[in-house]
Amino acid sequence: MTTAQTEEPTRRKPLRLWPGVVLVILQWLLRFVVPVVVPDALLYALIGGIFGGGLAIVLWWVFLSRAPWSERLGAIVLMIAGMFATKSIVHVSIATGAQGMLLYILAIPGLCLAFVAWAVATRNLSDGLRRATMVATILLACGAWALVQTGGFTAADLQHDLRWRWTQTPEERLVAQSGSLPPAPPPVRPVAETPAPAPEKPVMVESGAKSGKKSATLPLPPAGGVPEGAEAGAVWPGFRGPQRDGIVAGVQIKTDWATSPPVAMWRRPVGPGWSSFAVRGDLIYTQEQRGPEEVVACYKLTTGEPVWAHRDTARFWESNGGPGPRGTPTLSGGRVYTFGATGIVNALDASSGAVAWSRNAASETAMKTPQWGFASSPLVVGDLVIVGAAGRLVAYDLATGAPRWFGPSHGVSYSSPLLMTNEGVAQIVLLSQAGATSVALADGTLLWEHPWRGYPIVQPALTADGDILVAINESSGLRRLAVARGPGDGPGGWTVAERWTSNGLKPYFNDFVVHKGHAFGFDGSILSCIDLQDGKRKWKGGRYGNGQFVLLADQDLLLVLSEEGELALVRATPDPFTEPARLPAIEGKTWNHPALAGDVLLVRNGQEMAAFRLSLAGR
Repeated sequence: MTTAQTEEPTRRKPLRLWPGVVLVILQWLLRFVVPVVVPDALLYALIGGIFGGGLAIVLWWVFLSRAPWSERLGAIVLMIAGMFATKSIVHVSIATGAQGMLLYILAIPGLCLAFVAWAVATRNLSDGLRRATMVATILLACGAWALVQTGGFTAADLQHDLRWRWTQTPEERLVAQSGSLPPAPPPVRPVAETPAPAPEKPVMVESGAKSGKKSATLPLPPAGGVPEGAEAGAVWPGFRGPQRDGIVAGVQIKTDWATSPPVAMWRRPVGPGWSSFAVRGDLIYTQEQRGPEEVVACYKLTTGEPVWAHRDTARFWESNGGPGPRGTPTLSGGRVYTFGATGIVNALDASSGAVAWSRNAASETAMKTPQWGFASSPLVVGDLVIVGAAGRLVAYDLATGAPRWFGPSHGVSYSSPLLMTNEGVAQIVLLSQAGATSVALADGTLLWEHPWRGYPIVQPALTADGDILVAINESSGLRRLAVARGPGDGPGGWTVAERWTSNGLKPYFNDFVVHKGHAFGFDGSILSCIDLQDGKRKWKGGRYGNGQFVLLADQDLLLVLSEEGELALVRATPDPFTEPARLPAIEGKTWNHPALAGDVLLVRNGQEMAAFRLSLAGR
């Protein structure tokens, strides 16, 4: 008897799909939902959701999916090849964003979702059809990002302003408009430039330390650090107001915006940049980018009409923040002083825009343009104009532009110089990559240092009793320092003591204010109040993204401009968080500081600016 033996092919086990489905759901929840519910967890959600989630899905597919090994390994190789190939053809804003990681940040969640959806949808198809659709799915999920560009991100939630690659940017549309700015003012006879001294050897004029050098007659600023030489009639002479601290005195407004809302006076498009305003009389000044030209522009306060424009052939751009200058103009002595994103320092006639003098702080200090551009706003003190060329201060003669001194070099900084007077010694403080550094106003010699490494953006602030508050990165918190002159190990015989460091307020992208024994500012994207005695938090509330604000000191009131372009009022008291009013003002990502000239509030971002008239209390 012959037994017929037949061999049936071993039946393949079905794909194990449920782990992949669960993982991709968790990945998307972690990346997109958790940051909304817990804003402080944004960084962890970003790293965990994108890279952790992506790795988990790869491990599932390779070790748990039951797919044929040719598909398991082929899919991984194809994903890697697709990403690298796409990186070479995407728009430069995608290729360079987030320190070169933006494509992966944007594409990985979508690639994981598309891949898992493919595995579920094709589980019952033939091997050939499944593999063909797998290749198409992976290449489409990667290559689709070559069709878009980004206008940058919102700092609070890292959401990108995505648009089709072939569409014009707001800047391109603005440049295409003829006559949007007046012609450049006629050139004037330039002041003879004095050659810059070697940056390594500061020019000595006067020493605030124990150098024994003869003192020159440099005007001494008053205690508290109010700059000398403020422009007559300039109600808002520059960065963060009259004293560069974001505080407004003598103004009280109506807070019932349901019956007395801010009234729009005018709106107009503006070139990109993160400059704020300086205001004198009926003229306002700001900086913006117009194609290949960096522009200092003057407009009318009452109408928004352009008056004059000074142009430099210079352009700074990076993917995260976009193009344009970062610093705010400063008014003094009938001139407007500006510092551009590539290092150009200008002194212009405030009425006509005619050039008095121009320098290049980048080349004169031997400092490279930082990753996010030079971001210092000029500080005028006496007969000096001082800028922070990244982590190095440089002082120019106010009248002629001749370099007067150079401070020590301390790496990267996106902060602006602060004037303080301690025990009769005028000094300039700058936060930099190395920490806090103080130099003598007269000659730039080092007085004291407080090492605390970071990449500071915000301004330091002074307390009523002369201490200084500093913050150097997004997680450092706020630190209170006591500075004194006397026996010590500092370069000039100064001592710097840490009083406390508080995590109750972690200003990094947004500046903060000091008011009645408390500090008010952003802890991440949420407002917070801490007690200056011990650094303990009093309250935290209100989500405004990475916006900015000014303090109406007479009214204990914060006037907030959110990252989304909304205006809000928040009580600046240690009582629980209270928001009396909120309304929309301008559209688009808004990182610029607001400016207040009497009852006129000026706001802008990278594509629009507007003026609002506020209803004053008692009228």
